Amino acid sequence: QVQLVESGGGLVQPGASLRLSCAASGSIFSIGAMGWYRQAPGKQRELVAIISSGGSTNYADSVKGRFTISRDNAKNTVYLQMNSLKPEDTAVYYCNAFMRTMGSRGDYWGQGTQVTVSS
Repeated sequence: QVQLVESGGGLVQPGASLRLSCAASGSIFSIGAMGWYRQAPGKQRELVAIISSGGSTNYADSVKGRFTISRDNAKNTVYLQMNSLKPEDTAVYYCNAFMRTMGSRGDYWGQGTQVTVSS
């Protein structure tokens, strides 16, 4: 069974850093773009950052200069380094990947990891 498993969330103070990880496992033939999304209470899910299989990246304006997305293709893992965290970054963060698996292809989602920024 193909799945994405996130880790690294938690409770931090404003200005702190966190690193999220998301590992894909299962019968995977290939992985295309991978990304991080977040959803705050009462708000729609929004794109935070995305990285192509070749390493090209795009960021939401609200996180540019503070967050960095990267991936390790050998480990089928994507990371999100979050620096200078603000209370408005509080949300559940979801990993997403477009994958070709045995018999299908499409978007896969992780279960989400909570990030809370509060003093």
